[in-house]
Amino acid sequence: MATATTLDSQLLPNGSNRNGKSKKEEEGSGLSAGADAGTALTAHPNTSGTFMKLKTYLLALRPWSLSASLVPTLLGSALAHRSQWASEFSLATFFLTAFTVVTVHCAGNVVNTYFDFIKGIDKQKADDRTLVDHILTKDEVVSLGAILYMAGCGGFVLLAVLSPAKMEHLALIYFGGLSSSFLYTGGIGFKYIALGDLLILILFGPISVLFAFMSQTGHVDWTTMGYAIPLALNTEAILHSNNTRDAENDRRAGIVTLAILIGRTASHVLYAMLLFAPYSLFFIFGLKYSLWFLLPLVTLPQAFQIEKRFRNEQTMHLVPRQTAKLNFFFGILYIVACCCAQQLPTFGFRKN
Repeated sequence: MATATTLDSQLLPNGSNRNGKSKKEEEGSGLSAGADAGTALTAHPNTSGTFMKLKTYLLALRPWSLSASLVPTLLGSALAHRSQWASEFSLATFFLTAFTVVTVHCAGNVVNTYFDFIKGIDKQKADDRTLVDHILTKDEVVSLGAILYMAGCGGFVLLAVLSPAKMEHLALIYFGGLSSSFLYTGGIGFKYIALGDLLILILFGPISVLFAFMSQTGHVDWTTMGYAIPLALNTEAILHSNNTRDAENDRRAGIVTLAILIGRTASHVLYAMLLFAPYSLFFIFGLKYSLWFLLPLVTLPQAFQIEKRFRNEQTMHLVPRQTAKLNFFFGILYIVACCCAQQLPTFGFRKN
């Protein structure tokens, strides 16, 4: 056995081992295997780097805030499905509408990131770290914003072809919304002159609901804008909590927001009104029209918890994102109520 082991460990007389390979061939194979392993190790970081870059771009869009545009679009589509003009609900139109609205919202978020940094508002304590921490360069942010606006316009062109609505009506609302998303911080900069709250209240509520409704039905029904009020108030609560949290930084940067003008105490009162007023409306709708409108009230305990955090300086930084999360679930339950209720408030509807 010892002799066999010794023979196995040695080269045969012709310089080959038992596998028929010479020592040099084995060394060459070893080098080749090492090179392949090195190539694999090199490829892995590149793949990981690409994934991380895509993740960085995604986070720059502030995905946590997108419920503010998506939920009104869903509501407008649900109302269109229930309306007297809904002959056949188009899924293609629905997805194009959602894509167009959300893409413009993402572009507006990117523009906001850029101008807040350029104007010196986003500094070391800013919630948006995209440019502050050099996660993306300014050129990358500008390019991302341009790509998103172009994608939104491409979606709008397809929507205009498929939708029964007149193109001029769709274009008026779409380009009005697109311009507003840019002018919030770019150009005039409504945010910096205490008009951002008013712009958001109109844009992420009545306008989004009307746009989605008109895209499906081809009709303009102004009563649909009334359904947007609960969502608009809740969305404004997101913005107002964000501005209240950043009030000191904004004041030092020399800009004016509603939160700065009215002060901390009044800001808390306003936030509470924006947060809880929709629940009062749902309670009235539930008693007068259908019990389905009481469904969003299941989120009321969470609203009380968030309002409590608003009062505490230590937990205030959590409030905007938590309000946005509440906005999503609150809105979805509201949409379910609108779909299931036999009677909708002052609206021509189709019975189930």
